[in-house]
Amino acid sequence: MMKGRMRFCLPTVTIFVAVALSAGTAASNAGEASTPQQVFDGMRESFKADKAKAVHARYQWELSGPQGGEWWIDVNDGTFKMGKGKIGNPTVTFITSDKDWVAMSNGKLKGTWAYMTGRLKVRGPQSVARKLDEIFP
Repeated sequence: MMKGRMRFCLPTVTIFVAVALSAGTAASNAGEASTPQQVFDGMRESFKADKAKAVHARYQWELSGPQGGEWWIDVNDGTFKMGKGKIGNPTVTFITSDKDWVAMSNGKLKGTWAYMTGRLKVRGPQSVARKLDEIFP
């Protein structure tokens, strides 16, 4: 029974490590982010078009808290668009608080811990969630 459970957990943990690394690396490019908008601005600067070739994915963030809100990224074959609000038919949705997203981005909260404690929820295919780390290193 434990062996089967580990197979389930390892891929799930990989998603959150990728998400935490992506956000952390992007934020570090412009110094330590203190707001979700600064995190997304850092991600904008870290985009790797070559890693986004043949990728068609829509990412949605739903962040609670005083600086929360909704942000989205639409990756389409080597290009991307980013904005605030909702995107139709997201491929992957990340749900957390504004403070936790910023903390993950700054490397002060591990994505795996946030997920395991219910502070981060991810809806959608893990392969697409993991791709985010390659596209926005």
